[in-house]
Amino acid sequence: MRVLYVVPRYGPQAAGGAEGACRSFATRMAARGHEVEVVTSTAVSYLEWDNALPEGAANEDGVTVHRLPVVAPRDLERFAAISMRALTGRHVAPSHVQHAWLDEQGPRLDGVEEVLRERAKSVDVAVVLPYLYLPAFTAITTLAGRVPLVFHPCAHDEPPLGLPVYERLFRLSDALGFFTEEEAALVRRRFRVERPFAVTGIGVDVDIPHPSPPHIDGLGERPYLVCVGRIDPGKGTLELVEWFGRYKDARPGPLALVLVGDRANEVAPHRDVVLTGIVDEPTKQAIIEHSLAFVQPSHYESFSIVLMEAWAARKAAAVQALSPVLAGHARRSGGALPYRNEEELGEVLDLLLSQPTLRGRLGDAGRAYVEEHFQWPDVLARHESLLEQAVVSFGSPHALR
Repeated sequence: MRVLYVVPRYGPQAAGGAEGACRSFATRMAARGHEVEVVTSTAVSYLEWDNALPEGAANEDGVTVHRLPVVAPRDLERFAAISMRALTGRHVAPSHVQHAWLDEQGPRLDGVEEVLRERAKSVDVAVVLPYLYLPAFTAITTLAGRVPLVFHPCAHDEPPLGLPVYERLFRLSDALGFFTEEEAALVRRRFRVERPFAVTGIGVDVDIPHPSPPHIDGLGERPYLVCVGRIDPGKGTLELVEWFGRYKDARPGPLALVLVGDRANEVAPHRDVVLTGIVDEPTKQAIIEHSLAFVQPSHYESFSIVLMEAWAARKAAAVQALSPVLAGHARRSGGALPYRNEEELGEVLDLLLSQPTLRGRLGDAGRAYVEEHFQWPDVLARHESLLEQAVVSFGSPHALR
């Protein structure tokens, strides 16, 4: 099968759940014998969309990657102003404001419509993700009717999902892919569109190495909890730092919190909070492997690859229960303790720290959950089946659009 993926950023430098999932699917589909292409940007940062990588086509791990330059970096002040108009009013923003917001959201890619129309001539199916950024809107509206379309929205319950501008994307798609049952239910409630769909999940490598303890500046030999992800309010990391800081002020001791990820916001300094920034994959695995437990504080998740990676390493987890996806994973797996507020986080941490047997049981349950549902051969089989459904759906009555 000849498959085209469209994603705003692509490559090991582009840290992000949707971007990482796209790269994993693309490279593994190529390894299974499919002809795989990607249309993406030259950007690495999702904040500014600066051109950082060479434009043009290149082969990366068996995948032909077409990188297009961003027309202009994001003007953060203008984006903040239009976001206020589009997302925070008492009434739904007018259509022109929604489109202006999406345009400012970006990234705007030079010549992308022409490239997409050309690539559509030589592929069997296109996969577009995630819903939030302009390339998804451009790709689906450009490719609809030209090639079967699979749309992976990577949706969670956040203000942009309520914008009517996105409704068209679901109507124009031939099949929908979801990473969790909660994401599928959210999209069906919000958009009320009937399309072939599958909950594919995202694959996780369970045969991971057992690395030596990592060297982390400022940590020393202290025991630690670990949180992996972008440091910004939407990911819950700033809230976690604040709550953990007060937890440690009340319970002095050696325990630290290690934050691994891109720093989108500044973090209030605390003697027990250590920031590593972005690290390579082996270092990330080593940090998780030698932690006491994993914390996933995000309020907005469509899957959480890092939680699965922690469970693959048999780590107990504390997860933010206000995220339906994380609460669902915790309920189905038995591998995590959920919390909703600062008091509950303190109770969960007390349990995890005082009961090593409980930590072991939780970690084993998480590992079993990953092995049963999210090993790559099973995930890829579901993904291939979804692509085939889209090809069949392409000829159905809704495809007349």
